[in-house]
Amino acid sequence: MRDKLLAILHDSGSSYISGQEISDKLGISRTAVWKHIEELRKKGYKINAVTKKGYKMEYTPNSITADEINAYLDTKTFGRVVHSFDQVNSTQIPAHEAAREDAPEGTIVVAEEQLKGKGRMGRPFHSPKGTGLWCSLILRPSFPPQQAPQLTLLTAVAIAEGVRKVTDLPVDIKWPNDLLIADKKIAGILIEMQSDPDEIHAVIVGFGLNINQKQEDFPEDIQSRATSLAIAGAGQYNRAQLLAEILKQYEYWYFRMLEEGFGPVREKWEALAVTIGKYITAVTTRKTLCGLARGITKDGVLLLETEDGKIEYIYSADIHEQRST
Repeated sequence: MRDKLLAILHDSGSSYISGQEISDKLGISRTAVWKHIEELRKKGYKINAVTKKGYKMEYTPNSITADEINAYLDTKTFGRVVHSFDQVNSTQIPAHEAAREDAPEGTIVVAEEQLKGKGRMGRPFHSPKGTGLWCSLILRPSFPPQQAPQLTLLTAVAIAEGVRKVTDLPVDIKWPNDLLIADKKIAGILIEMQSDPDEIHAVIVGFGLNINQKQEDFPEDIQSRATSLAIAGAGQYNRAQLLAEILKQYEYWYFRMLEEGFGPVREKWEALAVTIGKYITAVTTRKTLCGLARGITKDGVLLLETEDGKIEYIYSADIHEQRST
């Protein structure tokens, strides 16, 4: 009931809404409305009450509780079940546990802080308290494990689209899943599976998004490479609103991929990608390759054309754009 009340207060914006109107919309008494208002106030919400005018939201704590997420949510399944924590080592850990306990598809695990956030290739992901989105999403796709890498690119598309719609900031994608603003990283993505050789039981999609950090909040060794939406944009952003929009985009692209295949996602990814059409250096675990990034395959593998015209298939690598050719 509180998430519905929050949605009503958010929708009313700077206008007052009467207790009777809220009562009618929620199907509860005005006394019950007042009690829910008091509970929200205890959680840090500032709600003005004026006789003959009603209630108006003056301040919303920038939290990612289930109530706050649901107030913005516009999905059928994604984000409808929320496991929220103040602090975890990584949201991937409780998400894996929830998946093994048959949590429904679309369940999310969120935390205010990660102590040991992890990114691609086992790298640490800085996840300070109350500043960003540290989230894991449980999926149960019907396709075989060999197609799971496609979800990495789909995740990048969903986050980029969600951030663009809420903030209007020019988010770009660098292969395979780095999200950038002005060549600085704003997000990390980690895909893990619970599967048999021929069947996926669950995919755990972890992502971290830098939202309200200041430049000095980042460790010195990454300050030149990392940024946040607040640094790139104008002021602070509502984290629950951003998460709700990302989940909306994710649900759209995910079910479209299940119905139509990877093609539409691939087209959108290439439209958002800064890697394609650029001369790059790809550093793999075995060798370093230079050439022109031609595109991606239907499985999300990067196609690199070397100087001698040979096409190399890049499955995993650190990508660096060549500033001159």
